[in-house]
Amino acid sequence: MKKIYFFFIVLLTITSCKTNKQIVYLQNSGNPISLNDSVASPIPDARLKVGDLLTITVNATTSEAAQPFNLPLIPQTGMESYVQGNASANGSGGSLQNYLIDTNGNIMFPILGKIEVAGLSKNELSETIYSKIYPRYIKEEPIITIRYANFKVSVLGEVNSPGVLKIDNEMVSIFEAIAMAGDLSIYGKRDNVLLIRENDGKRVSVRIDLRDKRLIDSPYYYLQQNDILYIQPNNPKSRSSALSTAETISISVIGTLISLTSLLVNLLR
Repeated sequence: MKKIYFFFIVLLTITSCKTNKQIVYLQNSGNPISLNDSVASPIPDARLKVGDLLTITVNATTSEAAQPFNLPLIPQTGMESYVQGNASANGSGGSLQNYLIDTNGNIMFPILGKIEVAGLSKNELSETIYSKIYPRYIKEEPIITIRYANFKVSVLGEVNSPGVLKIDNEMVSIFEAIAMAGDLSIYGKRDNVLLIRENDGKRVSVRIDLRDKRLIDSPYYYLQQNDILYIQPNNPKSRSSALSTAETISISVIGTLISLTSLLVNLLR
Protein backbone atom coordinates (compact mmCIF):
# COMPACT_ATOMS: atom_id res chain seq x y z
CA MET A 1 0.00 0.00 0.00
CA LYS A 2 2.79 2.41 0.86
CA LYS A 3 4.39 1.68 -2.49
CA ILE A 4 1.24 2.73 -4.30
CA TYR A 5 1.09 6.03 -2.39
CA PHE A 6 4.75 6.64 -3.11
CA PHE A 7 4.20 5.97 -6.82
CA PHE A 8 1.33 8.44 -6.94
CA ILE A 9 3.36 11.18 -5.21
CA VAL A 10 6.30 10.66 -7.56
CA LEU A 11 3.94 10.84 -10.55
CA LEU A 12 2.54 14.19 -9.42
CA THR A 13 6.03 15.59 -8.76
CA ILE A 14 7.28 14.60 -12.20
CA THR A 15 4.17 16.04 -13.83
CA SER A 16 4.59 19.33 -11.93
CA CYS A 17 8.21 19.80 -13.05
CA LYS A 18 7.38 18.95 -16.64
CA THR A 19 4.37 21.24 -16.88
CA ASN A 20 6.16 24.23 -15.33
CA LYS A 21 8.75 24.07 -18.10
CA GLN A 22 5.98 23.98 -20.70
CA ILE A 23 3.92 26.85 -19.30
CA VAL A 24 6.11 29.50 -17.64
CA TYR A 25 7.49 32.38 -19.76
CA LEU A 26 11.10 33.60 -19.66
CA GLN A 27 12.38 30.91 -17.35
CA ASN A 28 15.62 31.56 -15.42
CA SER A 29 15.57 35.27 -16.29
CA GLY A 30 15.97 38.04 -13.73
CA ASN A 31 17.40 37.99 -10.23
CA PRO A 32 15.52 38.86 -7.01
CA ILE A 33 15.95 42.52 -6.12
CA SER A 34 17.63 43.65 -2.93
CA LEU A 35 15.32 45.99 -1.02
CA ASN A 36 16.39 48.67 1.43
CA ASP A 37 14.09 49.73 4.27
CA SER A 38 16.02 52.82 5.32
CA VAL A 39 16.12 55.07 2.26
CA ALA A 40 13.18 55.84 -0.05
CA SER A 41 14.11 56.09 -3.71
CA PRO A 42 13.02 59.31 -5.46
CA ILE A 43 10.26 59.18 -8.04
CA PRO A 44 12.09 58.55 -11.33
CA ASP A 45 12.18 61.18 -14.05
CA ALA A 46 11.38 59.13 -17.15
CA ARG A 47 14.01 59.20 -19.89
CA LEU A 48 12.99 59.48 -23.52
CA LYS A 49 13.67 56.38 -25.62
CA VAL A 50 13.70 55.32 -29.24
CA GLY A 51 10.11 54.66 -30.37
CA ASP A 52 8.47 57.10 -27.95
CA LEU A 53 5.73 59.33 -29.35
CA LEU A 54 5.70 62.88 -28.03
CA THR A 55 3.28 65.76 -28.21
CA ILE A 56 5.21 69.04 -28.08
CA THR A 57 3.46 72.40 -28.10
CA VAL A 58 4.98 75.86 -28.00
CA ASN A 59 2.80 78.70 -26.75
CA ALA A 60 3.38 82.42 -26.39
CA THR A 61 1.33 85.50 -25.58
CA THR A 62 1.35 86.31 -29.28
CA SER A 63 0.13 83.15 -31.01
CA GLU A 64 1.69 84.18 -34.32
CA ALA A 65 5.15 84.11 -32.72
CA ALA A 66 4.75 80.47 -31.61
CA GLN A 67 3.00 79.30 -34.79
CA PRO A 68 6.12 78.25 -36.77
CA PHE A 69 7.22 75.92 -33.94
CA ASN A 70 4.04 73.83 -33.86
CA LEU A 71 3.07 71.06 -36.22
CA PRO A 72 -0.19 71.62 -38.12
CA LEU A 73 -3.27 70.03 -36.61
CA ILE A 74 -4.68 66.87 -38.15
CA PRO A 75 -8.29 67.44 -39.30
CA GLN A 76 -11.06 65.26 -37.99
CA THR A 77 -12.78 62.93 -40.43
CA GLY A 78 -14.89 64.93 -42.86
CA MET A 79 -13.02 68.19 -42.34
CA GLU A 80 -11.88 69.86 -45.53
CA SER A 81 -9.32 72.13 -43.94
CA TYR A 82 -7.33 72.40 -40.77
CA VAL A 83 -5.88 75.12 -38.63
CA GLN A 84 -2.16 75.67 -38.74
CA GLY A 85 -0.50 77.43 -35.86
CA ASN A 86 -0.97 77.45 -32.15
CA ALA A 87 -1.57 73.85 -31.04
CA SER A 88 -3.96 75.03 -28.36
CA ALA A 89 -6.29 76.70 -30.84
CA ASN A 90 -9.93 76.26 -29.92
CA GLY A 91 -12.71 75.27 -32.25
CA SER A 92 -10.36 73.93 -34.92
CA GLY A 93 -11.77 70.40 -34.81
CA GLY A 94 -8.25 69.03 -35.26
CA SER A 95 -5.95 66.84 -33.19
CA LEU A 96 -2.27 67.22 -32.39
CA GLN A 97 0.43 65.53 -34.41
CA ASN A 98 3.15 63.58 -32.65
CA TYR A 99 6.91 63.44 -32.83
CA LEU A 100 8.38 59.93 -33.18
CA ILE A 101 11.85 59.40 -31.74
CA ASP A 102 13.69 57.60 -34.56
CA THR A 103 16.20 54.76 -34.30
CA ASN A 104 19.00 57.28 -33.89
CA GLY A 105 17.27 58.96 -30.96
CA ASN A 106 16.30 62.11 -32.87
CA ILE A 107 13.17 64.08 -33.74
CA MET A 108 12.67 66.61 -36.54
CA PHE A 109 11.44 69.86 -35.04
CA PRO A 110 10.02 72.77 -37.06
CA ILE A 111 12.58 75.48 -37.87
CA LEU A 112 15.22 73.90 -35.61
CA GLY A 113 15.55 70.68 -37.59
CA LYS A 114 17.05 67.53 -36.05
CA ILE A 115 17.26 67.40 -32.25
CA GLU A 116 18.82 64.51 -30.34
CA VAL A 117 16.39 63.66 -27.54
CA ALA A 118 16.94 60.03 -26.50
CA GLY A 119 18.20 59.87 -22.92
CA LEU A 120 16.79 63.26 -21.97
CA SER A 121 13.93 63.82 -19.55
CA LYS A 122 10.93 65.84 -20.69
CA ASN A 123 12.13 68.80 -18.63
CA GLU A 124 15.57 68.64 -20.21
CA LEU A 125 14.09 68.54 -23.70
CA SER A 126 11.84 71.46 -22.86
CA GLU A 127 14.87 73.47 -21.70
CA THR A 128 16.75 72.51 -24.88
CA ILE A 129 13.96 73.74 -27.14
CA TYR A 130 13.51 76.86 -25.01
CA SER A 131 17.19 77.80 -25.30
CA LYS A 132 17.17 77.26 -29.07
CA ILE A 133 14.16 79.45 -29.86
CA TYR A 134 14.40 82.17 -27.19
CA PRO A 135 15.42 84.87 -27.74
CA ARG A 136 16.78 84.06 -31.20
CA TYR A 137 13.40 83.42 -32.85
CA ILE A 138 10.87 84.54 -30.22
CA LYS A 139 11.33 87.76 -28.28
CA GLU A 140 8.86 86.80 -25.54
CA GLU A 141 9.40 83.80 -23.29
CA PRO A 142 7.61 80.72 -24.68
CA ILE A 143 5.78 78.05 -22.72
CA ILE A 144 6.74 74.57 -23.89
CA THR A 145 4.58 71.58 -23.01
CA ILE A 146 5.74 68.02 -23.64
CA ARG A 147 3.65 64.90 -23.08
CA TYR A 148 3.91 61.26 -24.02
CA ALA A 149 1.39 60.17 -26.62
CA ASN A 150 2.08 56.47 -26.02
CA PHE A 151 3.03 56.04 -22.34
CA LYS A 152 2.11 52.43 -21.66
CA VAL A 153 2.97 49.38 -19.58
CA SER A 154 2.07 45.75 -20.19
CA VAL A 155 0.75 43.31 -17.57
CA LEU A 156 0.40 39.66 -18.51
CA GLY A 157 0.21 36.26 -16.92
CA GLU A 158 -1.98 35.42 -13.93
CA VAL A 159 -4.06 38.60 -13.74
CA ASN A 160 -7.76 38.87 -14.41
CA SER A 161 -7.49 41.32 -17.33
CA PRO A 162 -4.05 41.09 -18.95
CA GLY A 163 -3.13 43.61 -21.60
CA VAL A 164 -1.34 46.82 -22.56
CA LEU A 165 -2.32 49.71 -20.30
CA LYS A 166 -2.20 53.30 -21.56
CA ILE A 167 -1.27 55.67 -18.73
CA ASP A 168 -2.64 59.17 -19.27
CA ASN A 169 -0.91 60.85 -16.32
CA GLU A 170 2.47 59.28 -17.20
CA MET A 171 2.97 57.92 -13.68
CA VAL A 172 1.84 54.56 -12.37
CA SER A 173 2.96 52.38 -9.48
CA ILE A 174 3.33 48.63 -9.77
CA PHE A 175 0.20 48.11 -7.65
CA GLU A 176 -1.84 50.60 -9.68
CA ALA A 177 -0.90 48.74 -12.88
CA ILE A 178 -1.89 45.41 -11.34
CA ALA A 179 -5.18 46.95 -10.17
CA MET A 180 -5.86 48.23 -13.71
CA ALA A 181 -5.27 44.66 -14.93
CA GLY A 182 -7.94 43.35 -12.55
CA ASP A 183 -5.54 42.22 -9.78
CA LEU A 184 -3.72 38.91 -9.59
CA SER A 185 -5.75 35.74 -9.81
CA ILE A 186 -5.53 33.31 -6.91
CA TYR A 187 -3.07 31.29 -9.03
CA GLY A 188 -0.50 34.10 -9.45
CA LYS A 189 2.85 33.87 -7.66
CA ARG A 190 3.07 37.00 -5.57
CA ASP A 191 6.66 36.41 -4.50
CA ASN A 192 8.13 36.04 -7.99
CA VAL A 193 6.85 38.78 -10.34
CA LEU A 194 9.09 39.42 -13.35
CA LEU A 195 9.71 43.05 -14.36
CA ILE A 196 11.31 43.73 -17.75
CA ARG A 197 12.65 47.26 -18.29
CA GLU A 198 14.81 49.07 -20.81
CA ASN A 199 17.67 51.15 -19.42
CA ASP A 200 20.18 52.98 -21.60
CA GLY A 201 19.26 50.89 -24.62
CA LYS A 202 19.61 47.59 -22.75
CA ARG A 203 16.83 45.31 -21.49
CA VAL A 204 17.07 44.26 -17.86
CA SER A 205 14.85 41.93 -15.85
CA VAL A 206 14.37 41.55 -12.10
CA ARG A 207 12.22 39.43 -9.81
CA ILE A 208 9.96 41.22 -7.31
CA ASP A 209 8.23 40.01 -4.16
CA LEU A 210 4.93 41.91 -3.95
CA ARG A 211 4.53 40.86 -0.32
CA ASP A 212 7.61 42.78 0.85
CA LYS A 213 6.64 46.14 2.42
CA ARG A 214 10.01 47.62 1.42
CA LEU A 215 8.92 47.55 -2.22
CA ILE A 216 7.17 50.92 -1.86
CA ASP A 217 10.53 52.62 -1.19
CA SER A 218 12.38 50.86 -4.01
CA PRO A 219 13.16 52.19 -7.52
CA TYR A 220 10.81 49.52 -8.88
CA TYR A 221 7.68 50.81 -7.16
CA TYR A 222 6.94 53.24 -10.00
CA LEU A 223 6.87 51.75 -13.47
CA GLN A 224 8.49 53.37 -16.48
CA GLN A 225 7.50 53.72 -20.12
CA ASN A 226 7.17 50.31 -21.85
CA ASP A 227 7.76 48.27 -18.67
CA ILE A 228 6.45 44.70 -18.77
CA LEU A 229 5.12 42.82 -15.73
CA TYR A 230 4.75 39.06 -15.95
CA ILE A 231 2.85 37.24 -13.20
CA GLN A 232 3.98 33.61 -13.14
CA PRO A 233 1.39 30.87 -12.46
CA ASN A 234 1.86 28.73 -9.38
CA ASN A 235 2.43 24.97 -9.60
CA PRO A 236 -1.22 23.83 -9.34
CA LYS A 237 -2.20 26.24 -12.15
CA SER A 238 0.69 25.05 -14.33
CA ARG A 239 -0.30 21.43 -13.83
CA SER A 240 -3.95 22.04 -14.64
CA SER A 241 -3.07 24.09 -17.72
CA ALA A 242 -0.67 21.59 -19.22
CA LEU A 243 -2.42 18.30 -18.47
CA SER A 244 -4.26 16.78 -21.41
CA THR A 245 -7.68 15.24 -20.98
CA ALA A 246 -6.17 11.77 -21.11
CA GLU A 247 -3.59 12.62 -18.42
CA THR A 248 -6.28 14.10 -16.21
CA ILE A 249 -8.43 10.99 -16.54
CA SER A 250 -5.43 8.76 -15.84
CA ILE A 251 -4.58 10.60 -12.63
CA SER A 252 -8.24 10.53 -11.57
CA VAL A 253 -8.41 6.79 -12.19
CA ILE A 254 -5.21 6.20 -10.22
CA GLY A 255 -6.56 8.26 -7.34
CA THR A 256 -9.82 6.32 -7.38
CA LEU A 257 -7.97 2.97 -7.42
CA ILE A 258 -5.83 4.03 -4.48
CA SER A 259 -8.92 5.03 -2.52
CA LEU A 260 -10.65 1.71 -3.30
CA THR A 261 -7.52 -0.29 -2.41
CA SER A 262 -7.21 1.56 0.87
CA LEU A 263 -10.87 0.86 1.65
CA LEU A 264 -10.53 -2.86 0.86
CA VAL A 265 -7.40 -3.17 3.02
CA ASN A 266 -9.23 -1.62 5.96
CA LEU A 267 -12.25 -3.91 5.52
CA LEU A 268 -10.17 -7.08 5.32
CA ARG A 269 -8.17 -6.37 8.46
